[in-house]
Amino acid sequence: MKYKQEITSAYPFEYYDPIQQMTLTFREVTLEDTRLLHSWMHEKHVIPYWKLNLPFKDYQTHVEKHLTDNHQKLLIGELNGKPMSYWESYWVQDDLIGNYYAFNRFDQGIHLLIGPSDFLGKGYIYPLLLTILAHKFNIRETAKVVAEPDIQNEKMIHVFKKCGFTPIKEVELPDKTGLLMFCERSLFERRWTDWQQNNF
Repeated sequence: MKYKQEITSAYPFEYYDPIQQMTLTFREVTLEDTRLLHSWMHEKHVIPYWKLNLPFKDYQTHVEKHLTDNHQKLLIGELNGKPMSYWESYWVQDDLIGNYYAFNRFDQGIHLLIGPSDFLGKGYIYPLLLTILAHKFNIRETAKVVAEPDIQNEKMIHVFKKCGFTPIKEVELPDKTGLLMFCERSLFERRWTDWQQNNF
């Protein structure tokens, strides 16, 4: 697969998307990003699903705690150098979702949001999600990536399906009813090829 030459498994990394003709960058979150992330958590389209529209000091404590959690990476996604999305990339075996299915030790998972509302509805989510999946599947042992969007988040569920995720079952999580979804390597590779051939 071509992506294996172009996308490494390290952070930060950049990838030039030939369809959107934009440079996608993923970098790790630092404490300096807290105020930006805090503003995104107060966006109307984010509040219902993330429920982190907290006072700044409380959200800062939340970020500090998550930055010390070694089972996940907190990431900022950028388009042409403009920060516009937030990602949590994690290992299932050390995550709560590992209690809900018989996972493989190399299974990975993803949470995501688009921050600024002016980036919504323009199709940017597809190259971003496909690129982060390519990054995850560059770890040879990983055969599956999981997601568990809120069952009411129909737009996000549609995005996951289009990028190669299959609905498995509803799961009752502490903060939501989620839809457990699997993205298997073989289906992702077909979706990646479709995107690169502008046949998505």
